Amino acid sequence: MIYTWDDAADRWLKEKVHKQSIKSDKANIRWLNLHLSGVPLVDIDRSVVASLIHKKITSGVANATVNRMLALLRAVLNLAVTDWDWLPSAPKFRLLKEPSRRVRYLSKLQAVRLLRELPEHLSAMAAFSLATGLRRANVTGLEWSQVDLKRQVAWIHADQAKGGKAITVPLNTDAMRVVLTRVGRHQTHVFSYKGKRVIQVSTAAWYKALKRAGISDFRWHDLRHTWASWHVQNGTPLFALQELGGWESEEMVRRYAHFSVGNLAAFAANLPTFSGP
Repeated sequence: MIYTWDDAADRWLKEKVHKQSIKSDKANIRWLNLHLSGVPLVDIDRSVVASLIHKKITSGVANATVNRMLALLRAVLNLAVTDWDWLPSAPKFRLLKEPSRRVRYLSKLQAVRLLRELPEHLSAMAAFSLATGLRRANVTGLEWSQVDLKRQVAWIHADQAKGGKAITVPLNTDAMRVVLTRVGRHQTHVFSYKGKRVIQVSTAAWYKALKRAGISDFRWHDLRHTWASWHVQNGTPLFALQELGGWESEEMVRRYAHFSVGNLAAFAANLPTFSGP
């Protein structure tokens, strides 16, 4: 039997329905279907992959976006070889080079200016993000059932976390201050606006507040970068930051390592002094 890309894509979606990134997979498969629908798996070789890369790049997307498509394609084809016995072998291809991931963060003064310019509900959510480092979806989706005011702790369930592992979130003074102002405003969710749960944060109000605060090239997710950068600058070790932020690997927090140089000075001084040559 000759299996086509359509067969493989359908089987992938059925078997990976509980995958954390299934929404991203569906989006990439929709794009791949436009170019591979009806194509036998055995005909998907390196030349076909090169054509897909060219088409994706010419659409104006970044290399990282192309790589997510390629990673999915590679995973599907490899599974067709190893698990489904639909292919004798899969084509080998490399992902594109990506620029180093940026770390955009605010100074304390910039953060204060931004919070003052934001509407009250967005200001509360941004302040909570700066205090906890939680991702946007975890802030907008935070329910009162996930908060213990007495113990001053919140938690993100495993199925809500990007890394697939539950996260315990200690609520510091700033986080508690924000949460206490939200009590009684919504029955189920911590953050709301006019009685309804907040879903979208990168709104016109967000961008207008950034402009008034004199802040450019800053995304909502950069609040998480700011939180992590402040932590490391104030002495939080990377292993602790990894736990607090719910990152899967140490590699994910290494991007903040350069902020700890000042904290390493004391350890650099541990060596005995010696005279020069």
